[in-house]
Amino acid sequence: MISTSARLLRLLSLLAVRPSWTCGDLAHRMEVTGRTVRRDIARLRELGYSIESDPGPWGGYRLRAGARTPPLILDDEEALAVAVGLREAALSGALGGDHAALSALLKLRQVLPQRIAHRLGEMDAAFVHTPRPGEPQISPGTLLELAAACRRGERARLSYRDWQGRATVREVDPYRLVHTERRWYFVARDVTRGRWRTFRADRVDRLRPTGHAADIVDPPDAALLVSRSVATGPYPLRATVRIPVPVEQALRLIPSSVGVHRPEGPGATIVDIGGPDADGLAAYLLGLATPLRVLSPDAVRQALLRRTRELADENAHGLP
Repeated sequence: MISTSARLLRLLSLLAVRPSWTCGDLAHRMEVTGRTVRRDIARLRELGYSIESDPGPWGGYRLRAGARTPPLILDDEEALAVAVGLREAALSGALGGDHAALSALLKLRQVLPQRIAHRLGEMDAAFVHTPRPGEPQISPGTLLELAAACRRGERARLSYRDWQGRATVREVDPYRLVHTERRWYFVARDVTRGRWRTFRADRVDRLRPTGHAADIVDPPDAALLVSRSVATGPYPLRATVRIPVPVEQALRLIPSSVGVHRPEGPGATIVDIGGPDADGLAAYLLGLATPLRVLSPDAVRQALLRRTRELADENAHGLP
């Protein structure tokens, strides 16, 4: 005999694929009595599913969105599909800057039956995520490990490689994971230095719990901290420019992950930008296609003038 939970799952699946079912149709499809269908409908309503019914022999049952989120019942294939979809959304950042997909995946994997978790692990080992150009490769396991550390609220020992490739080990209090346009960042408090830091998730080698509670006092705005850290990263050269637009418009031209903005009156913005060299910064500024003035350094100003002169000379005459 089919179990009650399996029967409820089957009933939910049927209600989801058609606008309305009569009791007789449901009983026929599920190979049960009409009394069993009515009892199962009552049970689903107790669980929070909003199921409407029309009286009479030709009346029917229909499933509609409820006022609250009911318990979700998934069969094996559906649970696996959801887990894979959440993993890909987390890796690609398709859902934006927060880590909702990663958090949902972490919760789901904690309650998956062993047989499904084993299949998902096999798929993790077989699948290869192809990043966009310039996007670092990072494994789902690393992301889940970092997300779990943030949820536990437990101090950890972080093995990390900095931007110069130097290996370091430090104690941290995990706080948040933040996704930018291209990368995941791990936000944590460096216990020894007593300040909040951002760590590129793809440079994390290992994270081991220490058994001590994390000291999360006066936590920062994690997204803002990452934006400022990325914008003021270890670039060989920095430039300061003035754009004759308000800060809100300047942020649309130069994202907060690229530059640090400060208003200069109501109609202008000063932006500090980092880059590999003067010519690279000049190319970026020219690509903004907006009026601006390079305040410093002179090397970037001269590189920008040289590029604009070359462009003007190239287009000074008609086609040959």
